[in-house]
Amino acid sequence: MSEERIYATGKRKNAAARVYLSEGSGQMIINRKEMKEYLGGRETLHMMVQQPFELTETVGKYNVLVNVTGGGISGQAGAIRHGISRALSMQDSSFRTILKKAGLISRDPRKKERKKPGQPKARKKFQFSKR
Repeated sequence: MSEERIYATGKRKNAAARVYLSEGSGQMIINRKEMKEYLGGRETLHMMVQQPFELTETVGKYNVLVNVTGGGISGQAGAIRHGISRALSMQDSSFRTILKKAGLISRDPRKKERKKPGQPKARKKFQFSKR
């Protein structure tokens, strides 16, 4: 087995994931923990992270090592998915068209809108009293 690792970064909201992809048995380690342990019991996040492998029919063929920071658990899962997609497209150029069609190569630009002065949140207003 060659020890060649492919590096890619993925981002989503305020989360950034550094993904290292290498050929192996399908083991996924996120921040020194197994994927099931890190993401907990949220099955949607497990499916989200595995989606690039299912689309390219490479489930269990690559080991993934991830360092992820920032954001919440959902944003981190999105960042990991983005990073895996980019790494797979570097591994094999035929995967790029499959992943691009599914919308996994492009970064999701949506972020939290900033709080405005004189308001409790970004769009919410304080209660208005006429008298």
